[in-house]
Amino acid sequence: MRIDILTVLPEMFTSPLNCSILKRAQDKGLVEIHVHNIRDYTTNKHRKVDDYPFGGEAGMVMQIEPIDRAIEDLTSQRHYDEIIFTSPDGETFNQPMANSLSLLNNIIILCGHYKGIDFRIREHLITREISVGDYVLTGGELPALAITDAIVRLIPGAIGDEQSALSDSFQDNLLAPPVYSRPAEYKGWRVPDILLSGHQAKIDQWRYDQALERTRRLRPDLLDD
Repeated sequence: MRIDILTVLPEMFTSPLNCSILKRAQDKGLVEIHVHNIRDYTTNKHRKVDDYPFGGEAGMVMQIEPIDRAIEDLTSQRHYDEIIFTSPDGETFNQPMANSLSLLNNIIILCGHYKGIDFRIREHLITREISVGDYVLTGGELPALAITDAIVRLIPGAIGDEQSALSDSFQDNLLAPPVYSRPAEYKGWRVPDILLSGHQAKIDQWRYDQALERTRRLRPDLLDD
């Protein structure tokens, strides 16, 4: 899989992409992640990529030309299954979406900034718009990292125990059940006896019941889906 990220702040990706699962997946050759500075595609001598909006609204807008040039450069080299824009008014990102995106070969993620991007980009170049929640961030870099991390960890071989990803929260629209580790007792706080019983079928049923109860209590909206 290949993920190309377009941003005006490439330095924000240096540390996250070189840690933990994301680094190991790249080292194993399971994914290529390339970060591109949109300023490299502007013809402005000062490397400026934003300008005032038509109509006089406050704030600055990312210009169409450098983004179009960046996307055109990438798409001339390979086919992309999705060209994603991180936007507050996009589809809300969730686990089923991460699952489906992890099956693709090549994607571009465009990070918005300032007041937003020239809407013609969204009309003519973007194939999917994704939001990570009903709040506003300074730019699309953090959402792009969240989407990238959620996708990459699902690629077979990215994590040591592939079954672990299948039992995470939001798989099957359920929150994860409680988890415990050694020691079995600490300050009088005990691990539930069922987890120490060795009876796997009963343990699995307990985990499912706990996941269902926690989802009903904390995120009943997931059960509506």
